[in-house]
Amino acid sequence: MTKDEVRAAADRLVDFHDRFAPLFGKEEAQDHGYNYVKGLMVCPERKSIEPIALNVGDGKVSAMQKFINIAPWDHGDVQAEVQAVFAEELVPSAAGSPIGVVGIVDESGFTKKGDQSAGVARQHNGRLGKEDNCQVGVFLVGVTPDGAALLDHGLYLPEETWCEDTQECRERRDKAHIPERVVFQTKPQIAAGLIRLTAVLGVVALDWITADEEYGRNGEFLDELETLRHRYVVEVPVNTTVWTEDPATCVPPQGSRGRVPTLPSRASVRSVAAVASALPAESWRTLQVRQGAKGPLCFEFTAVRVWAVRHGAAGPPIWLLVRRSLEATPEIKYYVSNGDAATPLKVLAQVACTRHEIEEYFEDGKSYLGMAQYETRSWIGWHHHMSLVGMAHLFITLTRRDLKKKRRS
Repeated sequence: MTKDEVRAAADRLVDFHDRFAPLFGKEEAQDHGYNYVKGLMVCPERKSIEPIALNVGDGKVSAMQKFINIAPWDHGDVQAEVQAVFAEELVPSAAGSPIGVVGIVDESGFTKKGDQSAGVARQHNGRLGKEDNCQVGVFLVGVTPDGAALLDHGLYLPEETWCEDTQECRERRDKAHIPERVVFQTKPQIAAGLIRLTAVLGVVALDWITADEEYGRNGEFLDELETLRHRYVVEVPVNTTVWTEDPATCVPPQGSRGRVPTLPSRASVRSVAAVASALPAESWRTLQVRQGAKGPLCFEFTAVRVWAVRHGAAGPPIWLLVRRSLEATPEIKYYVSNGDAATPLKVLAQVACTRHEIEEYFEDGKSYLGMAQYETRSWIGWHHHMSLVGMAHLFITLTRRDLKKKRRS
């Protein structure tokens, strides 16, 4: 950015924050909100409470700590306003897109020391690819051609260490200020809740949902998406099974003895890997999914109509989508989708391949916006921080978009 562009961005931040300021309460709290968001973007090194207060704010570290850790402003109100800005500024660019607005669900881990931060435990940290002492958040990011934004988020509480009815759990929850109403939820349950709240708010209409196999293997999550009438393309594990024939036609005839059969025979149940390997070579198509850093990014795709195995029983008709990389030893990924039978292969492929957008959100957030550098142990503090990171990210997204348009004109 040029000096003039930096000055313009600084002026614009004032106007951007003015839209959110009333949500923080009194004028002092509004100032803390402005300084924190600005600090997440401009502090040169660590972007935590103390350096932000000293370098960007009024130097009142304890006041900034209270603003993040215990202040009564509602992070849900901030997220609702982020959704409103997203709908006004970014969603219009999806009008001409074949996939519209895509909601991406994923989780991210935050390494922590000690055992007092809300939700911290020895658990899988996807960023490290191994078990770690960390907190894990579930995030819903909305994606359009003009950019992405954090629509909502929730902190995962491991059941054994944070949600059991024991004295130790109660004491840990009290120290971390976790509300009594917060009970154990699996990550797919948290994700379904974020999508449901977005639908109820009614500001952002998501055309598709996509997620990795943590969510694709969860039948209750898929049930919820179907209840909400959301179309989805979600990754599933290689050992996922499907019916290759309509289960309604697979109920065996009644024999000469015994009860009348009511359940379909599982003779036509196959793993997704087996289904894919049996497809003819001409069913595969090479498609460009986006422009990568080294040129067009292409994969081979195929899709076939099958029937889901859901909760061990016959499920609805779905697409099985398979993606194969172009290396000599290809990487193969499998997806299921409730898109209707007329859905083009290219649309299914594009939706599946938007997941890189949430990975870029995490990368930007953790590399440039202090997403993992927070200094709070409280439940409310974690959610406050993540909402303010979402605000900072949205501001940068809008600034980048406008600079690109200006340079093209």
